Amino acid sequence: MFECINFDEHLADFVADWTRNHQSEYRNFDAMEEDMPRIYMEFLNTPASWLQGITPGAYFSQFEDPKDLVDWMETYTQKGIPIPDLLLEQIQAVGKPCEKRLIAILKDENTNNEAKMTAIGVLRAMDSSQPKMLYISWQINREAEDELAENALDSLKAMGKSVVQPILEVLPKANEAGQEALLDVLAEYPGNESIFQLALRMFRKNTDRRALFAGYLAKLGDERALKALMEACNDPELGYIDYLEIRNAIEVLGGVAPERDFEGDPEYEALQGAD
Repeated sequence: MFECINFDEHLADFVADWTRNHQSEYRNFDAMEEDMPRIYMEFLNTPASWLQGITPGAYFSQFEDPKDLVDWMETYTQKGIPIPDLLLEQIQAVGKPCEKRLIAILKDENTNNEAKMTAIGVLRAMDSSQPKMLYISWQINREAEDELAENALDSLKAMGKSVVQPILEVLPKANEAGQEALLDVLAEYPGNESIFQLALRMFRKNTDRRALFAGYLAKLGDERALKALMEACNDPELGYIDYLEIRNAIEVLGGVAPERDFEGDPEYEALQGAD
C-alpha cells in the first residue's frame, strides 16, 4: 500500500519558510496573499526531501494504475489524512479507466462517506455519466437530509437531459423527499405534464416552502400554474419573502400579482432596515 503523505502539512511548512525568507519583499500581508498562486507553483516545482527529491507537482504522475490510485484515495480517508488535490487530479488525468473503481467505491456499503463524497466529485469533474442510474436510485427512498444523495443530485443536474426519462420512469416509486429532490432536476426541462403536475402539487402542499416551488413553476413556464400562484399570493398568512418569489413567478408566466401591504411583517421590516 502506498504511503499517505500529508501534503497540506508540507505546504504549510513551505509557506511558513517562504514567508520568513521573503517577508521583506511584501509591503503587507495582503500583498503576500495575492502572491500565493506563485508561491504554490514554487511548492509544486521544488524538489522535496520528503518525496525523495521528487517535486510535489510530479509525484502522483508516476502512478497510472486506476485501482491503485482510487484505493490510495480511499486509504487517505480511512486514515483521516487530507486527500491531496494532486492525487485527485491524477485520477482525473488517467480518466475513464478509473470510473469502474470509483463506482465500485460508491456501491460498497463498507466504504466510508468521505470516500464516497470524494468519488462523486471526481466522477463529476470527469463528466462521467456512468453512475447515472445509481444516483437516481439513491433518490427514491432518501431522507430529506442526505449529503450523499444531495451530492449525487448535483451530478444528475450536470448530466443534462439524458437523465430526464430514467427519472420519470422511477418518479412514481419515489417517496416525498425523493420526488422533491428529483423535481430540482426535472424543473429544468419544461413541457412534460408529469413534471408540471408534480411541481404544482408540491407548491400547494408545502405552504412553508412555497418560494422554492414557485421558482420551479416559473421555470416550467406553464400558465396553468397562475391560478394556484394567485391564490397563494392572496393568502393573509403569506410572508414577504415568499410573496416576492411568488410574485416573480406570476410575472414570469405573464400574470400580474396583487399588491400587498406587508407593514409589520418581520421579513419586510428586516429588509427595510437593511436598506
